[in-house]
Amino acid sequence: MGICAPRMACAATRTATLRFARVSSIIVRSLCLALGLLFERMFGNPCHPVKGLVLYAGGGSTVGVIANPHILLLAGSCEARVVAQHLSDRGAKYDAWLSEAPRGAAPMPQIPRLRRFDSATQMQAEIMRSGARVIVDAAHVFDRNTTLRAFATAQNTGLSYLRIERLAWQLPPSSACDHALDVSSANAMIGAGARVFAATGWDSLQDFSTFAGEVLMLRQTRKHERAAPYPFVRLSFDDPPFTADQEKAMFREHGIDTLVCRNLGGAASWSKVEAALDLDLRIILVDRPPLPAQLPVVSSAEEAIAWLGRL
Repeated sequence: MGICAPRMACAATRTATLRFARVSSIIVRSLCLALGLLFERMFGNPCHPVKGLVLYAGGGSTVGVIANPHILLLAGSCEARVVAQHLSDRGAKYDAWLSEAPRGAAPMPQIPRLRRFDSATQMQAEIMRSGARVIVDAAHVFDRNTTLRAFATAQNTGLSYLRIERLAWQLPPSSACDHALDVSSANAMIGAGARVFAATGWDSLQDFSTFAGEVLMLRQTRKHERAAPYPFVRLSFDDPPFTADQEKAMFREHGIDTLVCRNLGGAASWSKVEAALDLDLRIILVDRPPLPAQLPVVSSAEEAIAWLGRL
């Protein structure tokens, strides 16, 4: 008996220790599971797309929930900045691509990557490599290559796609406005002696090679040292935004009688058109290339955010 008692005591101690360990293990596992579920609910499972990510509109009102926020945002417009800000504020996973260097001093919350593609096949391969499941196309309204290629990718691969296309300007019927299909067509409408201000971009200069007017002023929003390719071209370096009064003063200073610009729509670029209307200048408005009839489109960033919430 004197020998067995210590053994029994040791056995009892081991049994109690094992029971305590089992209970502790159950408690720890339960706590870990509860914390894991809480973490996943708040931030998403890191091994899977985030689920239930709530987006908010201005004033804190809920506009929806993104089921899979791995998004490719094609930038190049002010609408892209609005969508990017919403996504960044909510911690959504997205990539932002630009087809050309940004203009102006309104940066996006996430620096976009400059991506140019030689073909639709090349772009599709890169989109699939990025892992994006949703494409929000807020590219520049005259960057139709990007839009058509992204839409083709969505059709070929089953990705969700939405185009943000702000409404075009509608000028008063009484205005001296002509419409052109492209910059070359606009150039053909310009007669001898015209003093033209063009807001059509550096790449459009080749379309003015047969310019018949006296002066062609071309606005540039990024300083550079490139020489104008034709003697009739004068470069104007300015940083947006511009007010209508600033535009009127510039038109008067250089004796401008004709404005050539692309129909961008929206308020940001309207000031030059407003100034031309106030001064009764001739306006040649380059219309946007058409979009495919079946392409899904909304006219505002807010509509796009609501669409994301319904996915």
